[in-house]
Amino acid sequence: MRLREYKVLSGPNYWSARRHHLVVMKLDLEELEYRPTHTINGFYERLTSLLPSLYEHKCSEGYQGGFFQRVKDGTWLGHVIEHIAIEIQIMAGMYCPFGKTRSTAETGVYNVVYEYRDREAGLYAGEAAIRIAVALIDGREYDIDHDIATLSDLRDRNMPGPSTEAIIQEAKSRNIPCTRLDNDSLVLLGHGKNQRMISSSMTSLTGCIGVDIACNKDQTKQMLNNARIPMPEGRVADNEETLFRAADELGYPLVIKPLKGNHGRGTSINLTCREELPGAYHRARKFSGKVIVEKLVKGSDFRMLVVDYKFVAACTRIPASVTGNGRSTIGELIDKKNSEPDRGCGHERELTKITVDESTRFLLNKNGYSLNSIPNKNETVFLKATANLSTGGTGIDITDSVHPYNVALAERVARIIGLDICGIDLMADSLAIPVRDNGGVVLEVNAEPGLRMHLLPVRGRPRNVAKPIIDMLYPGDKNGRIPITAITGTNGKTTTSRLLNHIAAHSGHYTGLTTSDGIYINGELIDEGDCTGPESAGIVLREPGVDFAVLECARGGILRAGLGFSACDVGVVTNVNEDHIGLNDIHNLDQLTQLKSVIPKSIRPDGYAVLNADDDRVYAMGEDLTCGIALFSLSGNNSRISHHNRTGGLTACLVGEDIILQDGNRAVTMTRMTGIPITFGGKARFNVQNILAAVLAAYIQDIPVDDIISGLQTFSPTTRSIPGRMNLFQFRNFRLLVDYAHNPSALNALGDYLGSVQATKQCGIITAVGDRRDVDIINLGRCAGNIFDEIIIKHDNDLRGRTRDEISALILQGIRQTSPLKPVKIISPETDAVTYAIQNAEPGSFITVLCAEVQEVISLVYRMLEKDSMEEEMVGQKQ
Repeated sequence: MRLREYKVLSGPNYWSARRHHLVVMKLDLEELEYRPTHTINGFYERLTSLLPSLYEHKCSEGYQGGFFQRVKDGTWLGHVIEHIAIEIQIMAGMYCPFGKTRSTAETGVYNVVYEYRDREAGLYAGEAAIRIAVALIDGREYDIDHDIATLSDLRDRNMPGPSTEAIIQEAKSRNIPCTRLDNDSLVLLGHGKNQRMISSSMTSLTGCIGVDIACNKDQTKQMLNNARIPMPEGRVADNEETLFRAADELGYPLVIKPLKGNHGRGTSINLTCREELPGAYHRARKFSGKVIVEKLVKGSDFRMLVVDYKFVAACTRIPASVTGNGRSTIGELIDKKNSEPDRGCGHERELTKITVDESTRFLLNKNGYSLNSIPNKNETVFLKATANLSTGGTGIDITDSVHPYNVALAERVARIIGLDICGIDLMADSLAIPVRDNGGVVLEVNAEPGLRMHLLPVRGRPRNVAKPIIDMLYPGDKNGRIPITAITGTNGKTTTSRLLNHIAAHSGHYTGLTTSDGIYINGELIDEGDCTGPESAGIVLREPGVDFAVLECARGGILRAGLGFSACDVGVVTNVNEDHIGLNDIHNLDQLTQLKSVIPKSIRPDGYAVLNADDDRVYAMGEDLTCGIALFSLSGNNSRISHHNRTGGLTACLVGEDIILQDGNRAVTMTRMTGIPITFGGKARFNVQNILAAVLAAYIQDIPVDDIISGLQTFSPTTRSIPGRMNLFQFRNFRLLVDYAHNPSALNALGDYLGSVQATKQCGIITAVGDRRDVDIINLGRCAGNIFDEIIIKHDNDLRGRTRDEISALILQGIRQTSPLKPVKIISPETDAVTYAIQNAEPGSFITVLCAEVQEVISLVYRMLEKDSMEEEMVGQKQ
């Protein structure tokens, strides 16, 4: 058994439009293909013994124990590995139940697909599942606990902490996109111009000055004192001399803490004599150059949370402690408490493990204990000077009992400091009465406060404090999204994408565009190359100014990693033709159609699928969709268009020479086909399909009709607006067309245009993509033989697994099948072929270059055009 490769998908994909996080392992069972589970002696018994919880897996049987029944009756090892990978993740606290295993065209080779929550853990689960399966086959002992522990560690290390996770889940419940920007707490909410960022409980709206003030305890104290907020009396010390002077002025007991710090680190309380000061001072100095010396205020420790300057929750905080049982030492009690499943490192779990540090030892010693002391039964021993959850403390919700005076006090503090989200620490006997009446004080103000104590108090009612944060970032029904149009199909998707982008920009939008040529932000190229995959889509959607996204989505990116977005508003499918068949386990048109249908299946319920009514496979994609459907056709007499119109649907079609859009009973004549530059006076009818699709997408996205019409009339097929797509160059004595047609269907469509072109000779410079099937390359040659009078076979820089001779022979085979005597030359590389054709062009001829290296060819043609112009000028001067 051998793992050939794996893919990690993170968006709607070929396997599921709804399950966005999948691992796809290509697994070669080798000789095990001929050993299903019921033929492996003892396999069933060993599996059920090692992983009894697999009983919960219903599998295709539809009942608990269904998967075990499949194993007992006989199933293949890829299927077993799928279920093991799922189950060990579930056992490690990551619920991800989806999976499927499908055979490929190769005997014994399977695509094993399963869900993940954390990428690293998902990959580990697949590799571990293979190891487990091999051990079960061999009858060897296996330490599955090690795998579960490793997966748990990966979960805790990589998954967001409770505060961040709560905000993410609240955002998702509101249909707000969420993208993690690092492996910590930085998360992007929304898209484009509507994006916001959070880092734990701090947001991109949080003011830097407010954060700076909150982090400087002396500055906080001064501002709150000036506002007559009750604060403990204190001094700043930066050496032992000023430390002792402050102590003498304030009197004991004292608190010493870092001037700039958080989470209670470096804080010492209840200092009662001069001898204790130096140690406390140096503990605080580890976190800040200066320290705060404060008069100790006795009472309970409270945290009040304010969001958007409104009080939302309050907790009593209890410092980390252990309770004696009369037998165990304090050290043993700490270990036992830390082993509880709800305690983890840092902020990864509901509670934090208790660390024994210098401050712990100091506090124990001060109270007459050591780690080896055995407390009496039910005796509570405190281990930390502060009650921060980050040091092992716990919280008890008291939100409903807070007095209105104290609510107003907390909201005043937030406004004075200037923090939209802040945690306010108070010391008082109770918050049920005004702190002015019980001597309570504000201890400090915290930026980026932890939310755990409110989300998961040990006692009291949990509070969804993430909701007011999301309400602040996205008030009302805002969801942070921008209009997204995703465009796919075999041919025409680049032209459709660029045309729609032009229309949107012409209408005043700040656009983001991905195409097979590059990424464009507001019309400027920011990355060159094939940018039709999810990474490129992500770049556009993360761009802060973009308010309209047009994303070309090719098959390769969808198969490799899924879409780069969870849902789109408009999905366009131009057509489905035979291309790329035989690649990446797509072996027929049905599978290619399923792949392209990922786009319409990913449309939001209130969005629209724009489908080609002239293409049976594309039209059929609309059968199971829950979104709206808009149809386009080259014929106004198309029965599908007529039916859709009668039922109040949205359509666009060609009637005579007019582009007609019909929305219910409203028919709008957009413009004449001949007035749109990319139709070349109506001769390039294949571009009319692209125009119809773009018109519908623009209309659905609320672009005014006048702007759509104007956009159509101003979009010309230049090398800047649409490089490599119908770029026409006029030389003195001949014309040259650069186009990207690279499959038989595209070449036939181009041939219809070339048939209308007046020329003494049609010369085609062609090649085939090396990773296509023999039949596809031969068919390309047949098409070329029918279209061109003379053919030059050239070769791309990337031959994709074939030799030049192989490609040339297959193309020639196709040409000879239709035109045995057709003149054919073989010239490589591409630029040499183009140079030869230009230098030997007959007057009145028309050269068509089906190019791969678009920019390279265009640059060469411009140089040759300049040379031609100079020669013409020289001739004129001689005359």
